[in-house]
Amino acid sequence: MFILGMGFVGQIFAQELKNEGWVVSGTCTTDMKKEELQERGFDVYLFNANEPELRILDSLKHYSHLLVSIPPVVGVGDPMLQHTEAFTKYISGWKSSVAWLFVIDWYVLIVYMDIVVGCGWMRSNYPASPTTELGKFRLAAEERWLNLAHDIGLSSQVFRLGGIYGPGRSAVDTIVRQVPLSESQKLRSSRKYTSRIHVDDICQVLKASIHKPSSGNIYNVVDDYPAPREEVFAYALDLIEEKWPGRFKQRTSVEEAEPFCTRGSSRGEKRVSNARIKKELSVRLLHPSYKSGLRSIIDQMEKPYQSSLLCS
Repeated sequence: MFILGMGFVGQIFAQELKNEGWVVSGTCTTDMKKEELQERGFDVYLFNANEPELRILDSLKHYSHLLVSIPPVVGVGDPMLQHTEAFTKYISGWKSSVAWLFVIDWYVLIVYMDIVVGCGWMRSNYPASPTTELGKFRLAAEERWLNLAHDIGLSSQVFRLGGIYGPGRSAVDTIVRQVPLSESQKLRSSRKYTSRIHVDDICQVLKASIHKPSSGNIYNVVDDYPAPREEVFAYALDLIEEKWPGRFKQRTSVEEAEPFCTRGSSRGEKRVSNARIKKELSVRLLHPSYKSGLRSIIDQMEKPYQSSLLCS
């Protein structure tokens, strides 16, 4: 497996595959991250997707699977797709049996932005028509990757991830760290529903797709229980109080987000269905809701705050 973009998800997925006997390599963007990953036994390349040293991609010929986890940016689009001709040159020699896995490492709600569906559930085949610039770039990236894979003759899948959380990156960690909400978090506070997914379940879905490839499919990777941010943080605070009574209070309340609520309120009724990953990939979620996921995170904390190396 070669992973373009060893971020939060990419690192955890890489470690799981390595534990199962896979040879895993990938890219990162800083010397510090490269050194950390090399210490953990990965062959890692420094790679700037905006100004790529394309000869690095020559190493792809030694791998059977590719995971792309570098999201597009506003005004640029997908950085890798700026170099389609060179990229194609390095992978066109692969056999058609190679499984090409493509992860879109962002919220599914971005792609589905401004779709009016009332209280219904959006499925993987629901027509996406984002109106924001960022949403349009991301949807365009999906289409271009799928078309490129088809033209070259490779199997490809797209994964639309919900709000990603896991050890070191969760409501529990935010409260314990006592850090203020970011602007994007404040915007999410106004939504009635937000779909989430634990990183362990992302890895489970990716591995399932390796064994059951279905070229051209788009999967929503979310849990069973979309919920408002306020509810999730209230439960996280209960878990913290249960484990360390009186030690912390929730400074990052939804009330802090009040000035932003009007701006995001029209996005409040979107819920995303995960039916396809269950039906086609036979996935049984390890954490069907945020409650199971957050409890597993706090159960792993031995001290009032013990950050994960994966979040550094």
